[in-house]
Amino acid sequence: MSYVIILVVLILLTTFIIAGRSAAPWVPTKGKNIARALEAADIKPGQTVVDIGCGDGRLVFAAAKKGAKAVGYEISLTPYLIAKVRWLFSSQRKNVSIRFKNLWRVDLGHVDILYVFLLPQILGKLEKKLEKELRPSAKVVVHCWALPTWKPTFVSDVKNELRFYVYTRA
Repeated sequence: MSYVIILVVLILLTTFIIAGRSAAPWVPTKGKNIARALEAADIKPGQTVVDIGCGDGRLVFAAAKKGAKAVGYEISLTPYLIAKVRWLFSSQRKNVSIRFKNLWRVDLGHVDILYVFLLPQILGKLEKKLEKELRPSAKVVVHCWALPTWKPTFVSDVKNELRFYVYTRA
């Protein structure tokens, strides 16, 4: 029995390490910041909102409540499982999809609004992916750190809070 517990703990820790090294560790976004991000994104009903590194799915479920088709991708097992349990009990289930998949293997060609809360050293590589895959007029909302070369169309700067940068793919 103790071997099973050790194995489960090792699996969970391994997925946390992989996620942290790949893009970002799991840092849940506060409810007030989710509201700010969605306000900055200006979601319209029917749009597709994608959160790469969705953690426990908070932003995905909030976007679905605004009428979006919301998709979350996560590679850390614990937050992914939490998001899937939340999905099971959600009234937004038909508009939400939670997937266990690495962001570098996700095709972003269908996205209207992309939410990003990743480490700054990943954003340069992410820019290249976005330039290849995002369609024109797609919005990117980046929590905390700016994309290295893109110029934001809007910056949400509230005293004592982290910034949101909004970009529109030209």
